[in-house]
Amino acid sequence: MAAPPQPQPEPEPAAGGAGLEALEGLALDTVIAKGGARQAAALACASTRLRDAAGDDALWRRFCADDLALHAPLAPDGRALPSFKDAYKVWLESFGMYPLPLVRRVKIFWSSLKSWLSENFPEALKTLNKGVSEAQIQSAEDDLGFKLPLPTKLLYRFCNGQLPLSEHHRENMRMAHLGIIGGYVFYDHLINVHLSPLEQIVEETKEFYREFYDQDDQLYVGTINLQDGEMLPCVPKSLIRPTNTDMPQDGLLLWLEEHLRRLQNGMIKTRMLKTSRYISLFPEASPSCTSAMTNGVKVRASAVFAPEHPESRRPGAKCLYAYSIRLSVPEACMLGGVYYSSCQLYSRHWIIRWRDRVVSDVNGEGVIGKYPLLTPGQEEFVYESCTPLPDSPGSVEGSFTFVPGKLSRPEGKPFEVTVAPFPLEIPEYIF
Repeated sequence: MAAPPQPQPEPEPAAGGAGLEALEGLALDTVIAKGGARQAAALACASTRLRDAAGDDALWRRFCADDLALHAPLAPDGRALPSFKDAYKVWLESFGMYPLPLVRRVKIFWSSLKSWLSENFPEALKTLNKGVSEAQIQSAEDDLGFKLPLPTKLLYRFCNGQLPLSEHHRENMRMAHLGIIGGYVFYDHLINVHLSPLEQIVEETKEFYREFYDQDDQLYVGTINLQDGEMLPCVPKSLIRPTNTDMPQDGLLLWLEEHLRRLQNGMIKTRMLKTSRYISLFPEASPSCTSAMTNGVKVRASAVFAPEHPESRRPGAKCLYAYSIRLSVPEACMLGGVYYSSCQLYSRHWIIRWRDRVVSDVNGEGVIGKYPLLTPGQEEFVYESCTPLPDSPGSVEGSFTFVPGKLSRPEGKPFEVTVAPFPLEIPEYIF
């Protein structure tokens, strides 16, 4: 005769569960919150009471904010979800193969950049693509024959770069100035950097640059001598593999985060180019941008490194810099206690130094063939030019000669306006 069934023992509570049973209210909520999302999920299996406490959506709201910078119960694709607990689960299913601190960091980057674009450059915001899937990332890695850095993969999971240029010339002209990195213009040389979509990166890497690939997680920019393999790092090497954190680093994420900081703090801004707006990489704040006021005339000046320009190949010229000069009369032109309603530029004087040595001392009439007339309160007169240097660092300083009134009808004696020295150097971050 079969023995009667033995009673089954109650399942043992999760580690710490027995002690937590004695806690109530705020004390219990605080302990569960400090344990984190994984511990909360484990405690939900310990008992009915702990399951109810660990399932409180206010708790999961906190987990979503702390772990994912998520402040509404939304899926990664923007769909509304019933609760923060559901949202956490969906995000974990989508991004659980990555360190959550890195997921949070990349999410904050894209949210912050899109917020800035929405307020300052909505035309560029419209060019951003939706993120790619993990399967598309793996397919790209298979095509390339190597693994992409974790931060780069996450960046493209959230946003697949910008719309690519098309075969239609008119559409390309409309898109050309909309790069989210931006660029610079001097004479007929125009640079504007877009963030390429993953499929374009794969195609161009396979076609052109496989021999240049170096798996050190750095980001490089090609110089005018790229065919000879000359490239420069875009990010300080010391930041790629920090020793005091387990957070994965790579050049692309660090580069983009620095770019965002410059946008947010006003170091770089949008400018108009004819009828189109673009992000100008000419610095707008000190120390990279200098400012001087003389007799009411204000001169702001800054420069960018242009490694791609053909002038870099000139004999004795290893570096080429584009510089931007901004002239204005914010309030009034005053000379000897006399107010003038306008003043006009007549000539310029530049002293260009490489290290401590003067390599160029130039005098000439006008600027880029123009003689700007300045009046109080009008927009800055802006012009760009360039200068080569044997190497870095260097500097430019000088002065402009202005005439009160107009050149055709002077109202006083000419006066000098100072241009404060501004640096010419290869920066730590190259954009």
